Amino acid sequence: MRKGIHANQEFKYKIIGVDDESGILDSLGVFLNKSGYSFVGVTDPLEAIEKVKNEHFDLMLLDFIMSPLHGDQVVEEIRKFNKELYILLLTGHKDLAPPLETIRRLDIQGYCEKSDKFDQLLLLIESGIKAISQMNLIKQINLELIDANDKLETAYMESIETLRYTVEAKDTYTRGHSDRVSAYSVLIGEKLNLSEEDIKSLKIGGLFHDIGKIGVPDNILLKDAKLTDDEYSEIKNHPTIGAHILSNASIFKDILPIVKHHHEKYDGTGYPGKLVGTNIPYLARITAIADSFDAMTSKRTYRNSLELNIVIDELDRCKGTQFDPAITDAFLDILKNDYSKINEIREKFNPEQ
Repeated sequence: MRKGIHANQEFKYKIIGVDDESGILDSLGVFLNKSGYSFVGVTDPLEAIEKVKNEHFDLMLLDFIMSPLHGDQVVEEIRKFNKELYILLLTGHKDLAPPLETIRRLDIQGYCEKSDKFDQLLLLIESGIKAISQMNLIKQINLELIDANDKLETAYMESIETLRYTVEAKDTYTRGHSDRVSAYSVLIGEKLNLSEEDIKSLKIGGLFHDIGKIGVPDNILLKDAKLTDDEYSEIKNHPTIGAHILSNASIFKDILPIVKHHHEKYDGTGYPGKLVGTNIPYLARITAIADSFDAMTSKRTYRNSLELNIVIDELDRCKGTQFDPAITDAFLDILKNDYSKINEIREKFNPEQ
């Protein structure tokens, strides 16, 4: 049986399970304790709320259909005093899960159908623990920086690089991709005459925009074949996971909109917030174009890179639907009249993968 990612450490991550069926909690307790976690089971959702209020837990496994409160109502109460708890919702059937909008609004990190086998649940828990460990690292960094203002800039960059390397070790595509998205975003920002502060946010936000992929199971992230709908839903969680990881450190506050909203679309069909038009943070709209451009011009396992003329046509076609029209026009001007700068970026950051 696979052990928890922390099994060789003295510290055990603490998980609370909430389900009105004691038998399920007993089974979860045996399974998770063997996997190296500290587990507490609670059958009464009201008692669970009080436990979370008075004790520390790293992660909650929460049944959806319960009495006297359903799972989403439990989360509603918990979020009034605890914004950090990582919550996975358990459902008897995915059709019984709350609407996606509710899951996002309450910052529920994921859900899993109940099963006699806990392998899929363990993957989600391990992904959650990875995100939690990174969030704890960031908290530690933030505390250490309080009394070190003179070293803030250096520590800021070093902390970003440390966490980014964690993602790169997991997904080799992200390495060159994040560097190029960062550079393209800066190029667009300079074209739009943005402030030095905004340019810096675009640079760091681009490097860090996919940090949430650390919370996506490896078997999904590294899959060569076409993803199933459920697997694609897991991938779509990475902006929210990334924002959750960074949200506790004030030094990252300026890049949170980029990390969380770089997959929004101008017409409101993107994710995670389905934001429309100018409701999408401006710097996220810039990063979205840089991200899409690099995806189209990079060779992947399932297709070759697209020719420049095809990419230009696609960007032009998606103005006003996927992309901000004015920002797209600025980038198209670079592609048509100043492409040498694009080539410099691609040569610097290893375009051939």
